[in-house]
Amino acid sequence: MSLQQTLQVFELLDSAYVDGQQVVDLFAAYPGVRARFTRVSGAKGRTDFVRIDIPGRHGKSAGGTAPTLGIIGRLGGIGARPTRMGMVSDADGAVAAVSSALKLAQMQTKGDVLAGDVIVTTHICPDAPTRPHEPVDFMDSPCDDITMNDNEVVADVDAILSIDTTKGNRILNHKGYALSPTVKEGYILRVSEDLLRIMEMTSGQPAVTFPITTQDITPYGNGVYHLNSIMQPSTATDVPVVGVAICAESVVPGCGTGASHEVDIAAAVRFAVEVAKEFGRETCQFYDAQEYARLLSLYGSLSHLRSRKA
Repeated sequence: MSLQQTLQVFELLDSAYVDGQQVVDLFAAYPGVRARFTRVSGAKGRTDFVRIDIPGRHGKSAGGTAPTLGIIGRLGGIGARPTRMGMVSDADGAVAAVSSALKLAQMQTKGDVLAGDVIVTTHICPDAPTRPHEPVDFMDSPCDDITMNDNEVVADVDAILSIDTTKGNRILNHKGYALSPTVKEGYILRVSEDLLRIMEMTSGQPAVTFPITTQDITPYGNGVYHLNSIMQPSTATDVPVVGVAICAESVVPGCGTGASHEVDIAAAVRFAVEVAKEFGRETCQFYDAQEYARLLSLYGSLSHLRSRKA
């Protein structure tokens, strides 16, 4: 069950004093797992970028060839103190990412070692600023999006799940979580059949997806509207990226408190863990490589969409 880990991480992060060191300390009891953090300061404050490496039995860290999955907890901040007291809705991505790492670490101690490596990244900021956005206000970040991608999008992964609270919109009206189409180098590809299968298996319900647009896969700061930052990792990598949106039926501001639902976060964690199992043993594909090659031969590269200017 992923709920136990989710509740443990939720309680840890729901504090005005939490920082990256406390998250790293959470993994001290798991000698096979490497956790560290980097503190970054900007004009709007500071945040701690956390990276957690869970090695696989046949992963690259052990000299093997099994593919590596990246899991990013995407957010502006876990809190908006002093204007808001408590954990904000935007924190769900960080909670889900760290909970996924904790579940995988505990699995190792019980003899269940994945085939491939998993690298989890996110950042911890309990006092991030807010910013205006339609239809409701968003959380801002102490640092710019380039810095976030530099610290969260690592070079060693072969695919990325980007987990982000996606409640401040009227596009996605579902409580739980939903999947985006796969994005690779400027192309919005079809939704992965393997990921749909895993979602239906772990949730026991029909799969739920959400639409993304060309605007959403371009970098922040280019002056166009973005649903939120869930697809921003795709602007900084060549590997396929899929958004895992933790969502609600109502429109919830990212800076709203008391709006995180542990059961929904745990469902996203369970999905991410199962994807990690299958991706490492190569029974889960994020996209059809042959069809992608066909698109390139017909229409050429769209990688210029990853830049602020064409």
